[in-house]
Parts: sequence; structure tokens; C-alpha cells
Amino acid sequence: MQRILVAGISGAGKTTMAQALSARLQLPFHEMDSLRFTGPNWTVDPDFHQQVATIAATPAWIVDSIGYPEVRDLLWTNADTVIWLDYPKAVVMPRVLRRSLRRTLLRERVFGGNVESLSLWFSGDHPAWSSWAQHAARRAEINRRTTDPRFAPLRVLHFRSPRQATMWLRGQRLPASG
Repeated sequence: MQRILVAGISGAGKTTMAQALSARLQLPFHEMDSLRFTGPNWTVDPDFHQQVATIAATPAWIVDSIGYPEVRDLLWTNADTVIWLDYPKAVVMPRVLRRSLRRTLLRERVFGGNVESLSLWFSGDHPAWSSWAQHAARRAEINRRTTDPRFAPLRVLHFRSPRQATMWLRGQRLPASG
């Protein structure tokens, strides 16, 4: 378990899990949205694909995403483990709504210095809308990929509740030093 994708819908806790696992296993963590959005107005980094390719070629990493379409196969081909946070809407929606509300009200800066504005809430790109609308499709995509022979051998850890994921994470220990 050296090249890990933490997959799930927005609000599942991918970044939180990836950061915690990175600290426990002492593997480098890469936040997908920070790699992709590097400027104002949600500007996509023109070197995004190359950055992800460079990361994917290294021997150890943790990424908090199934990957944007242009880098998805690259990540899945190089991963050895997928941690799938497969939570129901009843779990993810309150999380994504609280997070987005906090970010909007406090004008928290995220990826590339951007902020979630009130107008973004009325866009189909808003995390709350996309989490709601894409829940079933994202679940189907991850399920398809976890069984696709192109990505074998791939270790899949499939968690259907935050409690399951937390219990598993508690059991992860630092690698033995040699």
C-alpha cells in the first residue's frame, strides 16, 4: 500500500482520510483540487496533467480523488490501493452543506485562492449540487473501475460507513523502519 487513491463523492471525507493516512503511513499526500485549480476564477493549471503524471510515476503517494477525467486512467493505472468511501446521501449531504456554508460565510480561501460565493450555490458546479446529482453515477463509476481488469491488481478497501473507515484507519500503523 504505497500508491493510494481515496475515492468517493464530495462530502465523503476523502481529504480528511487521505491526510490522516498520509500522517500514519508517512506517505506524501496530494490534494487533487489544489493541483488542478491554481488561480483566481477557478483557473485550471495548464500543467495539471504533467504534474499528476509526475506524481503518479513516483513510488509512493496518496491522492484524495478518483481523478479528473483527463488524469483518471493515469492515476488508476499507477495506484495499488483504492480506499472507497461509499457513504449514502444521508451522510455526505449534511457534511458537504456544512462545509460549503462555512466556506461561504467565512469567505475561506480554497484552491488557488478562490472562495465559494453565494452565486456559486446556484451553479450546477457547486459541491452540494454535484454531490446530490452525481451520487449514483460516481458510485457506479468507482464500482466499475474497481472491477476493471485494466486496473488489476488493485487492492480495494470499500467502506460503507464513516465508522468502518475510522476503525480501519485506527489499525494502520507507521511502517517499520529498516
